[in-house]
Amino acid sequence: AMLRLRLLTWDVKDTLLRLRQPVGQSYAAEARAHGLQVQPEALSRSFREVYGAQSRRFPNYGQGQGLSSRQWWLDVVKQSFRLSGVQDEAALTKLAEKLYRDYCSSDNWEMLPGAAETLSRCRQLGFRMGIVSNFDSRLEAILSQCNLRHHFEFVLTSEAAGFAKPDGRIFEQALRLGGARPEQAAHIGDDYSRDYRAARAAGMHSFLLRAAGQGEGPEVPPEHVLPTLSHLLARIEK
Repeated sequence: AMLRLRLLTWDVKDTLLRLRQPVGQSYAAEARAHGLQVQPEALSRSFREVYGAQSRRFPNYGQGQGLSSRQWWLDVVKQSFRLSGVQDEAALTKLAEKLYRDYCSSDNWEMLPGAAETLSRCRQLGFRMGIVSNFDSRLEAILSQCNLRHHFEFVLTSEAAGFAKPDGRIFEQALRLGGARPEQAAHIGDDYSRDYRAARAAGMHSFLLRAAGQGEGPEVPPEHVLPTLSHLLARIEK
């Protein structure tokens, strides 16, 4: 059946781009450069705990709570190191600011297989394209650094929208930005509830990027599953 799509919206993290190495390893390497020995595993555990607590206390990067996303992240980084045993406050401030900047750079991100080719082909086919991502304002810079920004008419982050996926209002904003009705749009992402199910609840089509052997998630019709991004074209070019 022809889907008659006009607009494709994309998640970024673990859909188009992924971290080159786990957060704990990057943080530990940066600490070493500042003369501090911290175990990557300890940092990974601390980071998960701190990130979770910060997200619950100050949702959406502190938006509407008097916190900038930059300050939100600096606090997360410092607290992750504190929990891992680093006490030197001057070092913590330096580390946090350096890491906040580093995550804007392509040194920390790599493209998923098939991403560049698939995006180029979708543009050649005349689809309008946009980003819908639970991310902070650094996302524009990251996409530019990784040479992906030019594929998209808009980049909608949860920080800018004021809502995070799976809240349907972020998809409504994306549809307005893309000038499409829900049934003319499809969202592509790797998270079942935030991407696949949330876009469908907003009346859009959606496709779930789910690599083979990724364990059994909830049941999704096979024609909605993408084992790799390169499978998308066969699903939408009908």
